Amino acid sequence: MGRLAPRPLLLALLWLAVCRGRVVRVPTGSLVRVVGTELVIPCNVSDYDGPSEQNFDWSFSSSGSSFVELASTWEAGFAAQLYRERLQRGEIVLRRTANDAVELHIKNIQPSDEGHYKCSTPSTDATVQGNYEDTVQVKVLADALRVGAAAPPAPGLSLRLGEPFELRCAASTASPLHTHLALLWELQRGAARRSVLALTHEGRFRPGPGYEQRYRAGDVRLDTVGGDGYRLAVARALASDQGSYRCVVSEWIGEQGSWQEIQEKAVEVATVLIQPTVLRAAVARSVSVAEGKELDLTCNITTDRVDDVRPEVTWYFGRSPDSTLTGSPVLARLDRDSLVHSSPHVALSHVDARSYHLLVRDVSKENSGYYFCHVALWAPGHNRSWYKVAEARSAPASVDVTWLEPDYQVYLNASKVPEFSDDLTELECRIVDMKSSEASVRFTVSWYYRVNRRSDDVVASELLAVMSGDWTLKYGDRSKQRAQDGDFIFSKEHTDTFSFRIQRTTEEDRGNYYCVVSAWTRQRNDSWVKSKDVFSKPVTIFWASEDSVLVVKARQPKPFFAAGNTFEMTCKVSSKNIKSPRYSVLITAEKPVGDLSSPNETKYIISLDQDSVVKLENWTDASRVDGVVLEKVQEDEFRYRMYQTQVSDAGLYRCMVTAWSPVRGSLWREAATSLSNPIEIDFQTAGPIFNASVHSDTPSVIRGDLIRLFCIITVEGAALDPDDMAFDVSWFAVHSFGLDKAPVLLSSLDRKGIVTTAERDQKSELSLERVSVLEFLLQVHSSEDQDFGNYYCSVTPWVKSPTGSWQKEAEIYSKPIFVTVKMDVLNAFKYPLLIGVGLSTVIGLLSCLIGYCSSHWCCKKEVQETRRERRRLMSMEMD
Repeated sequence: MGRLAPRPLLLALLWLAVCRGRVVRVPTGSLVRVVGTELVIPCNVSDYDGPSEQNFDWSFSSSGSSFVELASTWEAGFAAQLYRERLQRGEIVLRRTANDAVELHIKNIQPSDEGHYKCSTPSTDATVQGNYEDTVQVKVLADALRVGAAAPPAPGLSLRLGEPFELRCAASTASPLHTHLALLWELQRGAARRSVLALTHEGRFRPGPGYEQRYRAGDVRLDTVGGDGYRLAVARALASDQGSYRCVVSEWIGEQGSWQEIQEKAVEVATVLIQPTVLRAAVARSVSVAEGKELDLTCNITTDRVDDVRPEVTWYFGRSPDSTLTGSPVLARLDRDSLVHSSPHVALSHVDARSYHLLVRDVSKENSGYYFCHVALWAPGHNRSWYKVAEARSAPASVDVTWLEPDYQVYLNASKVPEFSDDLTELECRIVDMKSSEASVRFTVSWYYRVNRRSDDVVASELLAVMSGDWTLKYGDRSKQRAQDGDFIFSKEHTDTFSFRIQRTTEEDRGNYYCVVSAWTRQRNDSWVKSKDVFSKPVTIFWASEDSVLVVKARQPKPFFAAGNTFEMTCKVSSKNIKSPRYSVLITAEKPVGDLSSPNETKYIISLDQDSVVKLENWTDASRVDGVVLEKVQEDEFRYRMYQTQVSDAGLYRCMVTAWSPVRGSLWREAATSLSNPIEIDFQTAGPIFNASVHSDTPSVIRGDLIRLFCIITVEGAALDPDDMAFDVSWFAVHSFGLDKAPVLLSSLDRKGIVTTAERDQKSELSLERVSVLEFLLQVHSSEDQDFGNYYCSVTPWVKSPTGSWQKEAEIYSKPIFVTVKMDVLNAFKYPLLIGVGLSTVIGLLSCLIGYCSSHWCCKKEVQETRRERRRLMSMEMD
């Protein structure tokens, strides 16, 4: 009671700081902490408007009913005896954060600290005007978080720029509550630490500053391994990745929608060291080159980098071996984007991944000196940036310009020889025993073929391909088409090797082959002159084979038939020396011997290819499109049928069979083609004979009159019923005095009475009609001058056979009749004369009328003016 006596007096002194409607607040819910960690409980007063600091009292209860004084901001002896020693040791601390806020700190929290903590503010108000205290529950858990490196910490992980690396740590918890783990990878360089990549307690990845782009690109990843493993994977190590890496793990708990971090632990995982890149450049120490030739130097690069780095190569020239980069002229440069920067006489080429050639054309004495190359390696960074990894300079190469002539030999070797048709043939033309190679001579090759003959006959060689001095390849007549089809391939394998490949070797390719290698030297005017040709010994390409044999026999099961019946023909195929043949069949038709209507004409009717696909060739009769059938009866037998045969189908029918052999892939090669014996269709009929003629009562008309032309058909031989005859009639005109121009189709009428009129430029109109059984009338209405010329008609008779089918007869033509169109002179000049006389009369009368009116009005005006003058004089005299 003695300890509490001063409190009313102190409370009275705080009258000016009384809060109106105050509310004391501590964190809602319960706070969870782990043994050994620090507990921080904030407490503040809302709606406080006092001028001085607000005081706070803290109490503790393990059960929540009986509270024990813990600490106070304004009374030193407020705490109970149990907590005074901890307050003196600094384990329990009250820290004021504002006039109306304070924090309770309990360091190294123990299980006995679990309970309820109450924060209150003293008040002397007569009435309660708010909440003057608030309580929060604190739970203390045992330390169940285990954090460690997945493997024993290494003293140092040595890497090169751009190489990948991985770091792992393990984290797990055995907390009785449902807690979440958050993990953070940190990099320490010196005293500074920065966040690399974090996995939050909510399961989200959060890259650190400077790692956002690398995380989005996938270069920096955080993966889980097993149940408690966390792996940091870096795809490309940068110089900024060097340092010590540690794994920071925090444990979180969520209550009532809010998260609390209950503890945090960290472990050192590894130290990453970025090693410098090894880079060396070397050039031949001494080179001799002939004057006027080419200087070829190679810069060989040696590096321990095998990842995606790009070299930048620069060639320099100096008069002394001690020349510096700044004082030496740049000959050529290849940047990291493989773009070459050089002069017209200097070229820089990329031979392979570690060799770069410098080519100086048309060297002279001024080119003698020292050459060296400078190499810089660039590695890709982020945002399409590049950074230099290493650079090196080669020792200078001494170049002496002399004059040397080329000396070499040529050897031709058959690396692949065919044993059968369609096999691959490959020839290699190699330059050997090359002396004075430092002369940098440009070599080209020419390929030749010669037929292999056993006799002593002289056989000329055929040029397959020739390469000119500028390395342009030109094909010969024999190989041009096959080279375009990809069957002949000419290539340059190496600087001293040329190859020639035949993808599918045929029997015509058997023979002798040889190559000619030419040496070219460059002149001062930048032209190339051939200085030497060396011939190789020929190589024979030959294999023994027998000629392919293909025999086709056609037969007719029914040798006699009449028009309207079905014609059938079968073709039997036999072959020898053809590997796995497939057959394609083409049915052809020819006019019989003695038919002069279309001599030597062969018509292709229907075909069946090697894949059994049927195709109508030039079978143009639309009404009989389904009248022909070609089918495969057996693998080597085919059957052709023609339904509803007509007299016009008479002729010789054959089977043209082609044997195909399979080649590599899904391709086919034509092995042999054979034609069968003919099967004749001959109709022995005594039918009528039709003739056509043209007659006109008006062969000469005046322009604008009607032209009437009759196409008259006559029938000789057997008499036919008019119902058994039908005709297709077409009218043609040749608008010239002779028959030297192409005829123009005017109009046609088919056997069903349908009239078709062609489009014409003339204004005259046409009409075609059948006036009798055997007469057809063509009329040209309102004829014009352009309607003159030769007119004739063509007739295609149709006769009904005894079986009731219509048979098409041969087309017949009439002789032409010439029609003239004259001009009516009287009518032509009548209207112009009448118009002229009328206009002249009207103009004359109009002129007379105008003259009369003009003279009349003009004379009348003069008389009136004279009379006025006389009146004025008389008036004056009167005055």
